Amino acid sequence: MTNRPPARSAPRPSTPRRASVRLAGLLTGLALGAAVLAGCSSEGASTDCGLDACTVTFDRGVDARASILGVEARLVEAQDDVVTIEVGGEQLSLTVGQQAADVGGLAVTLDSVTDSEVRVRIARNPG
Repeated sequence: MTNRPPARSAPRPSTPRRASVRLAGLLTGLALGAAVLAGCSSEGASTDCGLDACTVTFDRGVDARASILGVEARLVEAQDDVVTIEVGGEQLSLTVGQQAADVGGLAVTLDSVTDSEVRVRIARNPG
């Protein structure tokens, strides 16, 4: 007669419901973590932030400002295709297609200008 160890039961596979609950919890945690790290808030503007960059859409005709990446950005003026914004206390005049302006370790680019809004991208400079 051969001595065999007692048979072990196979581990229970994770049910689809458990896996989807875990995935939902993970995604919620990541989204909340990104929002906290980016630290975005706005007034008269909307923000779309990641860890190292934010797109800020300012409403024209109002006192529009946003606090992103540790600095305040404010729409000062928009005339034709030239936009003046203030980022971290420094004023910049930007045009669409212009190379990014450097302000305190941030790269600021004007994405678009319409009659109703101004869209700016603000990103941390690598390095």
